[in-house]
Amino acid sequence: MDSFPVIDMEKLLGRERGEAMEILRDACEKWGFFEILNHGISHDLMDEVEKVNKDQYNKCREQKFNEFANKALENADSEIDHLDWESTFFLRHLPVSNISEIPDLDDQYRKAMKEFAAEMEKLAERLLDLLGENLGLEKGYLKKAFSNGSKGPTFGTKVSSYPPCPRPDLVKGLRAHTDAGGIILLFQDDQVSGLQFLKDGEWLDVPPMRHAIVVNLGDQLEVITNGKYKSVVHRVVAQTDGNRMSIASFYNPGSDAVIFPAPALVEKEAEEKKEVYPKFVFEDYMKLYVGHKFQAKEPRFEAMKAMEAVATHPIATS
Repeated sequence: MDSFPVIDMEKLLGRERGEAMEILRDACEKWGFFEILNHGISHDLMDEVEKVNKDQYNKCREQKFNEFANKALENADSEIDHLDWESTFFLRHLPVSNISEIPDLDDQYRKAMKEFAAEMEKLAERLLDLLGENLGLEKGYLKKAFSNGSKGPTFGTKVSSYPPCPRPDLVKGLRAHTDAGGIILLFQDDQVSGLQFLKDGEWLDVPPMRHAIVVNLGDQLEVITNGKYKSVVHRVVAQTDGNRMSIASFYNPGSDAVIFPAPALVEKEAEEKKEVYPKFVFEDYMKLYVGHKFQAKEPRFEAMKAMEAVATHPIATS
């Protein structure tokens, strides 16, 4: 099996650009997950973000999580399929930040995370341009596809900790799922592993690497690329040792953005296959996703296709 794809983004600036773009194309088409190095986010900032997040968990969330964990495992003797072994909260950055409203965050934390979010937003948009270039789309197409509603893209960060679990045979860190949105950028712990993705029917580890950013593709990019790139099922396996840090930033379409396969990609593949993905409003997809996150994505696409058919051909009433 080929090794997990790692892309040195500095190579995109020089003579090795063509080779780096090929690695990126292969990662998007065959893996759905890859790691990037030399991405432009300073190591000092990443170290600060790691420090403030681990401190924040220890001060404000650890005790509450331990109370939940003890209760969850108290009488469990078989696998618990409705819980995740994670302590988490969500920071919204776009269209309007909520970071000042989240309790238990000090000024140092807010400052570091605001700076980090701004860098991750720029990186997400740079990656979308690179993906679009590999697909042969006009420059800026993917960002425009995310922003074709009135509200622009949405962008937020899920801050998670996966504490040590005494019974990883009974509970997952995070159950298997695909991500609903666009492009996901993850700053993960480089000491404690646990993130896995499904490739060719086999669970593979996403290797922890110091100062790397893990990238994976969400359901919306699968639709826009007409299946050229696919979102991939992934999970977090609970560990008996170590507290895994996970800071996942989601660059998604705006809530009222209309999502559909890029016409250029549909035309390009017209001889081989017809358009198979639906057209829908992102908010409608998210409403469905909330209740079906840990189920297969294909029925979600079919449900959106059925909604599209009804909207296009409403039933006549007398």
